[in-house]
Amino acid sequence: MTIQSALNNRWVRWLLGFLFWTAIGLSFAFQFYISSAKAGLEVTWQQAVSYALGDWYVFALLSMPVIRLARRFRFESGAWSRSLLVHLAASVIFSLAYMVLRAWVGQWQSDARFAEAFLPLLVKTWHFNLLIYWVIVAVSQAFDYYRKYRERELSAAELEKQLAQARLQTLQMQLNPHFLFNTLNAISALMHQDVELADKMLVQLSDLLRAALENSDFHEVSLRQELEFLNRYLEIERIRFGSRLTVQMRVSPETLEAQVPNLVLQPLIENAIRHGIAPHAKPGHIAVNADRANNTLILEVSDNGEGPVNLEKIEEGIGLSNTRARLQTLYNGAHNLELSNAPGGGFSVKLTIPFRTSPPPE
Repeated sequence: MTIQSALNNRWVRWLLGFLFWTAIGLSFAFQFYISSAKAGLEVTWQQAVSYALGDWYVFALLSMPVIRLARRFRFESGAWSRSLLVHLAASVIFSLAYMVLRAWVGQWQSDARFAEAFLPLLVKTWHFNLLIYWVIVAVSQAFDYYRKYRERELSAAELEKQLAQARLQTLQMQLNPHFLFNTLNAISALMHQDVELADKMLVQLSDLLRAALENSDFHEVSLRQELEFLNRYLEIERIRFGSRLTVQMRVSPETLEAQVPNLVLQPLIENAIRHGIAPHAKPGHIAVNADRANNTLILEVSDNGEGPVNLEKIEEGIGLSNTRARLQTLYNGAHNLELSNAPGGGFSVKLTIPFRTSPPPE
């Protein structure tokens, strides 16, 4: 049971309230006992506790209607004058009610008559009772403002979460048609060359789309699942390019269960094929690496194409821009996406994200 859920329990709140007023009463009892002893008055500890708790338990009883009144008549813009008048009148009633109840309790404690108990209270406690009333009102309203602040904070956090989820869904919905369009375009081109291979690609595409739909509700999947999907995609591309395309994967075993953005590698591979492999007649090679460095996961996709002449002038297409936006939404800056020329020529994309083997808590 969390602290918040415990505080939502009415009996827990009653118990905490009782302990609070008891603690105040005992502190005043100690002060009364010490000051009486120094003044040479014969007051036992039992008497000091009895008198002090009698005072503060009456305040505790009267605090309940005061708290309800404070919640109903708050000092907010547009209601100050009305709330002030109500609380001024209520504070007078509170002070009188305290003296009446305390005199009745005093009768029971010392066998004195009501008037004998009431008159000293009228002289000694009138202003102190008013002060206690306003302290209760102030504390009650402070708690109410804090509760409202926390509710607004939680509401804002929930709204931010929903907006992030909607943004991720939009980005993923943007990515899937982009990938599907490019694959169908490749199949269409192959239909004029080899119908049997084109038919095989359609079957592979069907399996690939089924796998994509199975994980469409998840923003993060394990690297193992991501690589399984990637291999299905590469089977289609191998049919298209034949021996011209080779892919080498160097994946550290400890990274296989790490959480990665769903479909994070496919657009990078597609980008490498489109710009690094397809425009050239020479054999194309793509390398996929996955390593762990302390609490980070490093994913890198590189090709042996010509690579960009000027990295600063790269125009990012849907694949890269979509990946960059999804990383920002998922990790809020705790990531890095680095574009560089691969050693020996070609293009390299390196992702660095937090290493974790389970989705983040809600």
